[in-house]
Order: sequence, then structure tokens, then C-alpha cells
Amino acid sequence: MHAILDILRLRHEAALSERAIARSLHVSRSTVSDVLTRAQLAYLTWPLSAEVDEAQLEALLYSKPQGRPTERAEPSWSVIHQELRGKGVTLNLLWMEYKEQHPQGLQYSQFCHRYREWAKRLQISMRQTHHAGDKLFVDYAGPTMRVVDPVTGESQPAQLFVAVLGASNYTYAEAQPSQSLESFVGGHVRALAFFGGAPALLVPDNLKAAVLKADRYEPTLNRTYAEMASYYGMAVMPARPRRPRDKPKAEVGVQIAERWILAVLRHRVFFSLAELNDAIRELLERLNNKPFQKLEGTRRSLFETIDRPALRPLPNIPYEYAEWRVARVNIDSHIEVDHAYYSVPHALLRQEVHARLTSRLVEVYAQGKCVARHERAHHKGATQTVPEHLPKAHQKHLEWSPQRLIAWGQSVGPSTGAMVEGILQRRPHPEQGYRSCLGLLSLSKKYSPERLEQACCRALALGAINAKSVRSILAKGLDRIVVQDESDEPVGRSHEHVRGASYFATPQATGKPRVH
Repeated sequence: MHAILDILRLRHEAALSERAIARSLHVSRSTVSDVLTRAQLAYLTWPLSAEVDEAQLEALLYSKPQGRPTERAEPSWSVIHQELRGKGVTLNLLWMEYKEQHPQGLQYSQFCHRYREWAKRLQISMRQTHHAGDKLFVDYAGPTMRVVDPVTGESQPAQLFVAVLGASNYTYAEAQPSQSLESFVGGHVRALAFFGGAPALLVPDNLKAAVLKADRYEPTLNRTYAEMASYYGMAVMPARPRRPRDKPKAEVGVQIAERWILAVLRHRVFFSLAELNDAIRELLERLNNKPFQKLEGTRRSLFETIDRPALRPLPNIPYEYAEWRVARVNIDSHIEVDHAYYSVPHALLRQEVHARLTSRLVEVYAQGKCVARHERAHHKGATQTVPEHLPKAHQKHLEWSPQRLIAWGQSVGPSTGAMVEGILQRRPHPEQGYRSCLGLLSLSKKYSPERLEQACCRALALGAINAKSVRSILAKGLDRIVVQDESDEPVGRSHEHVRGASYFATPQATGKPRVH
């Protein structure tokens, strides 16, 4: 604008050439020539009349061509905006449908231009085009609610989980005790049940429950979260770190939830999480039925017409929460998970495996293949063993129980039975005495039942309650030596080298020299 006045002034008052004017005003020579030509065609004289202002001068020199006035039907841009959210719907398709109804209407270029100009007046989050059933944005609200324990009076913070469908803005919210992995995944499962279907894509924030390692191009997902998404046939595309515009629906949805839920409930006192969620459901119903300010309809009406038909059907059984652990197979063919022990095939000895834990089961995976499945043990030190997982020798060991071992010992003789019971009772756990008892069993294959019974009798008399002592007695033939009790009555067969109990009362037995 000021260049027009300056060009005319320098031309008429300073009498400069077009080249000099262009150099002085830092404009092109063609611009100077164009202004002077237009002024001449408009019959402008210098100096200009005081009544001519800058706007009138520009309108005079650069007047817009006036075409024939036509009445063109203006489309309902809010309807066009909603239609664009349908899968495969484009501006070209909507324009052709518009032209069928209004042959004298806007041409395609004007149709697109006017729609984009209309869309610019919407909020930034509303300008993005989201296809039906495409994306579900999830996040947590910043402020928390308080839940008071009615017994102790102690209050605990409750987190607000928010999920928003991209096309319809249909919103789900619930209060959770924390932002833990179990709460986060459970919120998704309940949100999908609320929507009655699953979208194609999940867009979470970069919280640890979803993303183990944030990356702009290839983020590392939490395995449980990825498994849940795969169970419902969804892909996961986390928002880029520090890029809130990647998830504007979640940002706006959280903001709206804070205004229409948290702010409304700020003065109420809740004594349980269930009570708080009941109040949230009532406000959520009101929010989803609230009319839009700049669009037609409500979140619910858009959901019913746009998102619901495009959502994928849910499985018959909801996803069961599971955690993954990494464990190494010990030398006893068991892994330790949460202070309990579970068997795996012994061929995986000392290898690293992955354990999947649900509330009911523990599944063990090696190289992506399930190699073991057990009922989950819920007390410390419990052991779940499948005999087929162990080597052959260990499988035979498991065939024996305390009752069976005692019965075998009593079948040999009362002393052998007493020896088996003594071994089992002296160990903190009966299974710890199995190997010693099986050692006695192996002796029965080498020695006769009579000798084994006599050896156990002698070991009991000496207080040596273990298989090692019985084996030593048999190897040295001490089972043939008669053992006498306090009344000097012989026990078992006599032998010429048996000294008797009286011998051990002599000074020689105590290590003192014997006086003759």
C-alpha cells in the first residue's frame, strides 16, 4: 500500500526514472511500471485529492473483476466434515454428490477451498480427519480424586483413565487406584466393552505401562500391553515423546473430562472406588449426550452413526490380564517365579525362558513355543511338578511317597520300617528324606532282607538314623554282631567278637588306660 504512494510521489515530485524508483524502494522495476500504468489508466492526477485514502487508492488501481452474479447453493460444511470421517469418503466424492443435487453449484476447486476455510475456524483438534473405527486415544488426567477409607479415615488418590474415539469423540472414563500396568490394561478392556467393539489403532501416551522405551520411529512396547492389543486385533502407535499434537483427541478428551467430571465432583467425598465410578458413569452419560457447539449432533449420535458400525467385534471372552517374567531353568528342571517353583522339560536346563502369569495359570515359553503349563501357586515355596519334565531317574524318585516308603520298610521288618520313619521325621520336609530312603531300598537289591533288617536294628541302637550308617554296617558285616540291651539280653544272632554293653562301660571305652 505504501509502495503505491511512494512510487507516485517519486515519479511526480522527484521526477525519477522507473529504474531509480525501483532501486530506491527495493521493489522490482516491473512493479513500478505496473503501478504507473494503472494510475494512468485510472486518470489519476498528482497530487491526489485529500478525500482519497489508501484503501480507496488500492481499490481503484486493483479492482476485482465482477462476473455475472449467480446464486450457488452453499453446502452444509458441518455435514461435509462429519461425512469425511467415514472410511473411503473423500472431498471429491462429496462434491460429486453435491453437484448431482445442485448442477449449478460450486465447482470442485471452490468446493475444496471453501471447506478448508470453514475448517480453519474449528479448534485444532477438530481439524484432523479421523476415519470411522480407526483410532482410540487413551491417557490419564493430571488431577486426581480422593477416596477415603471409612474405617481409618485415610484418603488415597484415584487416577482418572480416559479413552476417546477419534471420529465421534465418544468418551469413556473411569477411576483407577493407580497407573499400574494392571490398571492400565484393565481400563482398555473395560473401555472396549463400553464401546462394544475394537478400533484398528491404539494411540497411548508414553507412560511405562504402555511403552518400555520411547522412540520416535520404533518404540518398545510393554509385552503385556502388546499382547492385549493383539488379542483384540488392534495395532499400537504411541504418540511421539513431547508431541501432544500426535494425540489431540486424548488431550482434549482429558481436558473435557476434567471440566465435566472432576470439577463437578470436587466437593463430594467418596468412600470407595466403586462409589466414585458410579458417579463418573452418570456424568459420562451427560457428557456424551451434550450437543456440540460447532458441529451438529452429540458424541453419542456420531458414535451410533459413524464409529459403532466400523468397530471390530469383540472376542467372546475378554482379555485376561497376564504378566511376563524372564527366568532361567535350574539344575532341578524348575524355574522360580514369585517365590514358587514350576517344572519345565529338562532339555531346557540352564536356558532362559519366558513365563506368562495369569491369576490362574503359569505358562512357560521357550523360543516362542509353550513348553509347560501349570496351575498358579499362591503361597511361598510351593512346587508344581510334571513328572514327564524330569529325567528318568528323577521320575522314579517321584513315584515314591512317604506312606509307600514306610510300607516298604515295614514289609522288610520292624527295624527297617522304624529306620524309614526316623529318616523322614528328622527332615524339615519329607521329600528331603526321599533320597536317603531310596538308598535303603537300593541296599535291599544287594543284601538279603534279613541282613538289612539286622543292620537297621543295629543302626537304631547306635542312634545312627541314616542310610549311610546302614550301608557301612552291611559293608563291614557288623549286622552279624549281636547287640545287647541294658539287661544284656541278646538282640539278633550272636557272634564271638561281640563285646556286649558291659564292655563300653570300661575305662578303655572312655579312652582311659585299663589297669590290670
